Amino acid sequence: MTAKTTVKPTARLIEVFSAIQGEGLNVGTRQLFIRFAFCDLRCHFCDSAHTWNAPTTCRIERTPGLRDFEIHSNPIPLPILIEWIERQNLPCLHDSISLTGGEPLLHAPFLALFLPLVRSLTGLPIYLETGGHRPEQLAMILPYLDCVGMDLKLPSVSGESHWPEHAKFLQLCYDAPLDVFVKIIVSDQTDPDELERSALLVADVSPNIPVFLQPVTPLLASEQFTKSPVLAPSPEQVLVWQALMKRFVAHVRVVPQTHKMLNQL
Repeated sequence: MTAKTTVKPTARLIEVFSAIQGEGLNVGTRQLFIRFAFCDLRCHFCDSAHTWNAPTTCRIERTPGLRDFEIHSNPIPLPILIEWIERQNLPCLHDSISLTGGEPLLHAPFLALFLPLVRSLTGLPIYLETGGHRPEQLAMILPYLDCVGMDLKLPSVSGESHWPEHAKFLQLCYDAPLDVFVKIIVSDQTDPDELERSALLVADVSPNIPVFLQPVTPLLASEQFTKSPVLAPSPEQVLVWQALMKRFVAHVRVVPQTHKMLNQL
């Protein structure tokens, strides 16, 4: 008789740390970040290309906000990650837990087991930062989410094109009892027709979904991996684009990466 083997759930992580959220609807709040490895997109402006593949180790903050990292081997078993979150979750410190990456939804089976436990343990809202192109994986964990920040990738800026997936993804979020907003990275090469298409996509779900236009932060030479640098748009471009999108959606905000201004990397 062959004994049954039980596969223990694990995740490949980049890091776990405490910091100020620098983007989107939760900007300025204190979050406990869980950064997952792997991404199936290759956006030209990506400042986290180190997350595209899984490293052999990950780093875990010992004390929230002090950057006193421990190094641990990947992959990380679910009970160990729960222990780390419990250690980081000091009373009254964090406003929510951020699932970021990489693309967290590539770990959807793990998250479906992890999120009910971590919500029960901490009582903190769960915020998902995502490329917004994996609706099937989103559906697996929707009941455990409180807020979703969905990137909408413009082909002229990111080199990626996922219009049908974005539409389905946003509809799922809107139909669920959670907060959702859309983030669009813009550069000096942004195609205004793509912004109009984005606005119509959002408005077709609901014109009241907040949209954040985020001027790209130019990469350092050490981060640059495209042949042509991705440059920030001019103030004039941003003003025109905001006005264009406000013809279709009610709330269009322009917010840069404030965490980089605060050196909260």
